Amino acid sequence: MKNRLSEYIRLVRAGETVLVTDRGVVVAELRPPGTPTAEDSHPLLTMAVREGRARAGAPNRPDLYPELAKVLPEGTALRWLDESRADR
Repeated sequence: MKNRLSEYIRLVRAGETVLVTDRGVVVAELRPPGTPTAEDSHPLLTMAVREGRARAGAPNRPDLYPELAKVLPEGTALRWLDESRADR
């Protein structure tokens, strides 16, 4: 790690979390300050990541997903629901 510390710091600066392992076991995390941890809401997933049995994904960024064009006119789904419920 000491030979590539600058590279890891650049990754953290870019928003990534870097897991430090010792013989395959996670012993430390490098992450941007103030970054919430998954441990608070997902303790089992956090434990699996620490043990090297899982890998945490990157945060979801909505700008990565293009906005899709509408396939049906506005209100079509509601109209279909009303039609299907009319015979109840």
